[in-house]
Amino acid sequence: NVNKKNNIDLKKKARALTAQTAETDAIRFLVGTQSLKFDNQIHIIDFDDENNMINKSVLLHDAGEIWHISGSPADKAVLTTCYSKTSESRVLTCAAVWRMPPEWESGNHESPDDSSNNPQTLELLCHLDNTAHGSVACVLWEPMGDGKRLISLAENHVLLWDLQESSTKAKISSTATLEGKGQLKFTTGKWSPHHNSTQLATANDTAIRGWDLRSMSQIYCIENAHGQLVRDLDFNPNKQYYLASCGDDCKVKFWDVRHINEPVKCLEEHSHWVWSVRYNHSHDQLLLTGSSDSRVILSNMVSISSEPFGHLVDDDDLSDNEESQQEDKGKEPLQDSIIATYEEHEDSVYAVEWSVADPWLFASLSYDGRLVINRVPRALKYRILL
Repeated sequence: NVNKKNNIDLKKKARALTAQTAETDAIRFLVGTQSLKFDNQIHIIDFDDENNMINKSVLLHDAGEIWHISGSPADKAVLTTCYSKTSESRVLTCAAVWRMPPEWESGNHESPDDSSNNPQTLELLCHLDNTAHGSVACVLWEPMGDGKRLISLAENHVLLWDLQESSTKAKISSTATLEGKGQLKFTTGKWSPHHNSTQLATANDTAIRGWDLRSMSQIYCIENAHGQLVRDLDFNPNKQYYLASCGDDCKVKFWDVRHINEPVKCLEEHSHWVWSVRYNHSHDQLLLTGSSDSRVILSNMVSISSEPFGHLVDDDDLSDNEESQQEDKGKEPLQDSIIATYEEHEDSVYAVEWSVADPWLFASLSYDGRLVINRVPRALKYRILL
C-alpha cells in the first residue's frame, strides 16, 4: 500500500502505536488494531523519506484486540502486545511477547485495494502469564536494555519479568502492590531511562507515583497530579528528575519529582482529554501531545529543557564552557511556545510517537485508523541545531 502523502487510512479501528525501538535506520512504526469483528493485525508502517511515501505491511495478531504495543529495545523483530480476550464470560486484558516472522519484509505489502495476500502471523514467544494478577494495562521494556527485562502493570500490581531461553520463557523476578482504599488500578506507567533503570513512574486515577525497582517500594507520590484521570507519562530523556503527564482535565503538566507540591509548568492547549505525551528523544524542548479534540500539538518547552538558553551544552565543549556559562548568567531563558497544531485527524488521537531513526519526524494515530506522519518545521530544526 503505497501512499504519496503523509497519511494512511488503515481501514480498521486502532489505538496502539509504537516506533520500532531497535530499528535505527528505517523510519518504522507499528500499529495494533482494535476490531471486535475481524482478526486483529499489526500494521508495519514504513516511511520512505526521500519519496514522501508510506508503505504498509500486515501481520496477523489472532489473539484479540490490541490495547497497547511496545517494541524490544534490542531486537527489532520482537514486540509485546496487551490484548483482550474473553474467558469464562469476562473480558481480560492479557500480555504476550511476539516475534515477527523473518519473511515479513518480502512480498507482504498489501495491494492497493487492500485485499491482503495471505499475511504472515506473529510467532508467540511467551505469555506474560498474569491471570492471577488481573488485566494488564501496559508492558514496559527496560530502556536501552538488552531486551531481557520487562515490567507489566496489572490491576494494582507491578510485575518485573526476566525473559529467558531466547524470550520463550518469562519469569517474575519481583513484584510490588499498590495498597489503599477502593479499587486501585494502574492506567499507565513509564520506566525511567535514568538512575541505571532502577526507577518507574506509574499513574492510577489522579495520582502519579515513583517506585524504586531494587526495593520495589514507593519513593514519591503526587496525589492529585491532575483534576481527573492521568492518561500518560513520559520522562525527559536529558533531565533525570523531570516528568511530563497528561490527563482527562485537558492539561499537560511538567514535574520535578524532587518538588512534588506543584508542577513546574502547565499547558492548557487541548480542549478535551489528553491521551498521549512524548518528549523528543534528543531535543527535550520538543514535546508532542495527542487528544480527543482530534488535534496533535507540538510544543517548544525550551524554558524547562536541558538547553534553556537555546544551545546544547556538549561534553566536548565543557573545557571552553566557562565563558559561555558567564554569558548565560545575564541572559533570559527562551520563551516557551506552541510550534504547530496539526488538524489532520477527524477522531480522537490516542497515540503520538517520535521516530527512532529520524529525530525530527513523528507519527500520530486516531481511533478511526488514520495514521499521520509529520516533521518538525525546518526553520525550528535549524534554529535548534545551529
